[in-house]
Amino acid sequence: MTLEELALPYAVHAVDLANGEQKTEAFRRLNPNGRIPVIVDHAPSGGGAPFTVFESGAILLYLAEKTGRLMPAGAQGRSVVTQWLMFQMAGVGPMMGQANVFFRYLPEKIPLAIDRYRNESRRLFEVLDRRLGEAEWLAGADYSIADIANWCWVRTYKWSGVHIEGLPHLRRWLDAMKARPACQRGIEVPQKVASALKDDAATQAFIERARQSVQR
Repeated sequence: MTLEELALPYAVHAVDLANGEQKTEAFRRLNPNGRIPVIVDHAPSGGGAPFTVFESGAILLYLAEKTGRLMPAGAQGRSVVTQWLMFQMAGVGPMMGQANVFFRYLPEKIPLAIDRYRNESRRLFEVLDRRLGEAEWLAGADYSIADIANWCWVRTYKWSGVHIEGLPHLRRWLDAMKARPACQRGIEVPQKVASALKDDAATQAFIERARQSVQR
């Protein structure tokens, strides 16, 4: 979505998580942690050799700084964007990720763990709702990488078993993000959870691939 917003040319390379492609030596030369995403910039600012960036938050910061967009120029504005970006990296992503694991992927259902991560995800949604009641976008008046990072997770709330009733500001923001053409194009690139939810066979196939990856 960020690449689409910035109109940067890019090529997508799918990684076969179920078969452990992310654990190969070739992939770990790009990301030593053996995870997605990772990018290789073949046209870094100032020239030079291709530059590799791993970790989604670091990638977003790199792209924003490379282009001078989706991030304010001033130190305080940059700090606000970074704070809400880190909110996603440290909170929304990990909590919703664990909700997915315990609610969707593991064959053994552990109610305490499911409730723990779904409730914490809901609490984080409430924090976002309060913020979005104060400002149009997470960092204030301007759309930024903080909105992209958080939306990529929050938009899948149904898959995580988290509800958004009673959060009108979050709903307004979700709809505003969904209406952006770049976001619409961006979500067409990877396999979408939303499409899996529409078909029982596709849902089970998606769950099985995810189960294999989290149990490796």
